[in-house]
Amino acid sequence: MCLILFAWRMHPQFELVLAANRDEFHARASAIAGFWEERPDLLGGRDLESMGTWLGVTRAGRIAAVTNVREGNGVASAAAPSRGQLTSEFLCGDRSPASYAARTEPLGNQYRGFNLLIGDRDELWWMSNRGNGARRLDPGIYGVANELLDTPWPKVTIGKRALERALRQGPSLDRLLLLLDDTRAFGDDALPDTGVGLERERLLAPLRIVSPQYGTRCSSAVLVQADRIQFAERSYAAEGSESGSVYYEFTLAA
Repeated sequence: MCLILFAWRMHPQFELVLAANRDEFHARASAIAGFWEERPDLLGGRDLESMGTWLGVTRAGRIAAVTNVREGNGVASAAAPSRGQLTSEFLCGDRSPASYAARTEPLGNQYRGFNLLIGDRDELWWMSNRGNGARRLDPGIYGVANELLDTPWPKVTIGKRALERALRQGPSLDRLLLLLDDTRAFGDDALPDTGVGLERERLLAPLRIVSPQYGTRCSSAVLVQADRIQFAERSYAAEGSESGSVYYEFTLAA
């Protein structure tokens, strides 16, 4: 994912309300969200190059999502493991979020920059290998793009406000997908300087990015209640048109 907006324990009906956009090269092979054949308890999309996921949930109530940290001046190691493996490893395991964060933190320098969100029915954690360690999250409304948690990039600030409105109006999967479908541009003075040049900062600034080579491949919405999860994913073609949607709802395992 390249934008994750989420509300943790801020609504009387939903423990977690999450809306996220995955930005990626259109040429990178991936599978739409579904239950994995070898792990039928795990629901998520799949990167078919590394076989990890950008966002997934399980029937046990585990959830994980990841964004990259934009480092325009950095040199990425070709041997660095895929950041999508962090999410799938947590989802497939049984470590608590706190334990997984403690185990992963010393290994962070092996990866390119990432933000990792992991949680279960009891707690939600965020960590980054470009930040100051892992953090258990208190109830609140949060946003993360390609910098650290709650860095006030325009898409994060506007996205959090839209999520707050959705909470007041009554969260639904379609409402969350709609708030993610925001392609507005921002003034140059509002853009961050991440070392990729002004033209690319403009391209990457909207909540949903439309570009023939690189853009928002899909939008995801997740609603977690005490006993069930609702999940939706809407896919986009390279020219920006919708190319399909999937919806799931299931009861959590006892």
